[in-house]
Amino acid sequence: MKVMNKALPIMKDIIKDMFLNQTPFEMIETFRFADLGCASGPNTLLFVSEIIDTVYKLSNQINNKIPEILVVLNDLHKNDFNNIFIVLPSFYEQLKEKYGYEFSQKCLFSGVPASFYERIFPRKSLHFVHSSYSIHWISQVPENLDNKGHIYMEKTCHPNVFNVYKKQFYKDFSSFLTHRSHEILPKGRMVLTLIGRNMLDHDPSENDIWCIYELLAQSLLDAVSQGLIKQSEVDSFNLPVYHPYKDEVMTIIEEENSFYLEKLQDFDCEWDPDDKLYKKGSGEYLTNCIRSISEPMLVSHFGELDLDYVFERYKEHAANNLKSNKTNYINLIICLCKK
Repeated sequence: MKVMNKALPIMKDIIKDMFLNQTPFEMIETFRFADLGCASGPNTLLFVSEIIDTVYKLSNQINNKIPEILVVLNDLHKNDFNNIFIVLPSFYEQLKEKYGYEFSQKCLFSGVPASFYERIFPRKSLHFVHSSYSIHWISQVPENLDNKGHIYMEKTCHPNVFNVYKKQFYKDFSSFLTHRSHEILPKGRMVLTLIGRNMLDHDPSENDIWCIYELLAQSLLDAVSQGLIKQSEVDSFNLPVYHPYKDEVMTIIEEENSFYLEKLQDFDCEWDPDDKLYKKGSGEYLTNCIRSISEPMLVSHFGELDLDYVFERYKEHAANNLKSNKTNYINLIICLCKK
C-alpha cells in the first residue's frame, strides 16, 4: 500500500499536466489508457478508479464535456481476466452512485492477453500507460545460465550470472519502450513502478531484494535434503526477474530515445511492515508475499512439490534474516513522456 500511496499522487499530477498544459480536453473525445501487467487482484481496479476520478474532476474543473474513457487491461494469457470482469458490474454500480448514470456509461473496459514485450495496441492509440510491479519481470530466464544451487543472483554466484540477467533486462526494457513508442500518441505519458536495487555492481548488499529470493533457494534445498525433490530440479530452476539500479534504467531510456524522462523517484519499502495482521519479525508477511509471487512458477517446474513444507522453511529462514539484517528494498517510479 505504501507503494501505491507514493505512485498515485505522481500519476494524478501527470494526467493533470497532460490535460491542462499539453492536450486540451476539447481535443479528446475518448481518453484511452492501458494498465500493463494488471494481474487480477483487488488493486487492479483501484488504480483504474483513481485515473477515472482524476479525469472526471479535471473536466468539471475546466467546465468541459467529459470524454469517454477506454480502459484496456493487459496481462499474460495465463492471467484469469474473468476475476476482473466478474467484478465489473459492481464497479459500474459504484461509478453510477458516485458520478451518475450518464458518466458511468462513458467508462468502457476491454482486456488484451499478451506479453507487453511485444506490440499489443494499434499505432498512436493510447494517451496514457500505467504499469505497477511488472516491468522487473523479464520475458524469459536468460539463455545459457549456469546458476547451480541458486534461483537468482546472489553474492556467491558467478559474475556471469549477473551479466546475463542484466543483458536480458536491457533487451526487454528497450523492446518495451520501442513498442510503446509506436502505440502512444505524441506527448502521451507512462508511469511505471518496479522494484529496483541499491547498488550498481554485481555484489549484492546483505539487505537487497535478491536476498529474499535466496531464502527461497535455501528452502528448496531443504526440500532436497528431505528427498522431496532432486538437486537437479533446483539447479534447473531460475526466476525470470531482474531488479535494476536506477542508473541502468536511465541509460536504457536515453539510448532507446523514444521518451523524455520526466521523473525517476526511488524510495525504500520494508520487507516486514508493521501490519496488524502479522507479528513483526515473524517472517509470515514476507512468506505470504513470496508465495503469491512464486507459487505458479514452482508448481509448473516442480509439479507435486509439497509447497507447505517449502514455505514453512521459508518462514523460518525469513524470521532469522529479519532479525539480523535491515529490511528495506528499493522501489522506482518512472515517469516518461513520448517524444
